[in-house]
Amino acid sequence: MRLATWNVNSLKARLDRVLAWTEAIGPDVLCMQETKVKDEAMPELAFRALGYEVAHHGLGQWNGVAIASRIGIGEIQAGFQASDGWTDDGGRFLAATCGGVRVASIYVPNGRRVGTEFYEEKLVWLDRINEWLITKCNPAEPMAVCGDFNVAPADDDVYDPAAVHGATHVSPPEREAVARMREWGLVDIVRRFHPDPGFFTWWDYRAGNFHKNLGMRIDHVYVTEPLAARAIRAERDRDARKPSTYPGIPSDHAPLVVDFHDQAS
Repeated sequence: MRLATWNVNSLKARLDRVLAWTEAIGPDVLCMQETKVKDEAMPELAFRALGYEVAHHGLGQWNGVAIASRIGIGEIQAGFQASDGWTDDGGRFLAATCGGVRVASIYVPNGRRVGTEFYEEKLVWLDRINEWLITKCNPAEPMAVCGDFNVAPADDDVYDPAAVHGATHVSPPEREAVARMREWGLVDIVRRFHPDPGFFTWWDYRAGNFHKNLGMRIDHVYVTEPLAARAIRAERDRDARKPSTYPGIPSDHAPLVVDFHDQAS
């Protein structure tokens, strides 16, 4: 099974690029974030032409998550609810079962700036996703949580720790929330294959940051141990971030691609 995740930064603006990349790379399951389209505007026919079924959860101009699968898609859950009635239905969470693996595509709030209401909302969202894992999921079953976490888990995941110290994406509460996901039983499978610093997934469009590799690792594929045991490689496709490799303009994120054996060996 080939599993990919990509913050596409608007399907409307980048559909040709996403389709060309999908056809070239051939993921069995593709999780997308920031689709920025409503459910009824999701270009399902274009994905079906490539052999994919699609589930989508989006409200329009902002957010939006999707899962495209060519190995089946079922048990779809759009948004999630906490035990106290708190509900997220803002186009940030979508889960489905694909080829016997439970897959979640998530887009964690950006947080904007530490100390703001947006930052507090981000911390609440991260707390709720941890509650969802604890109450609704089983670390002994094959599962993947993929997407734009908007958190760089360690200093090696940013180009200059001193430059971003204390800012959103790297603040201790955010990192602690993501660490709790790992403590529950999720494995940072990309880091397992790429322990080296400088392995980033996002670069600001400005000032040639991509070419200078001044970026952050904020996109992740977290999997339970039964799925981690099947992983054979994990890569980041920098070509998809380059302007000239595929049609149209690039997202500011690069996709991640992880390959798994069909069964543990």
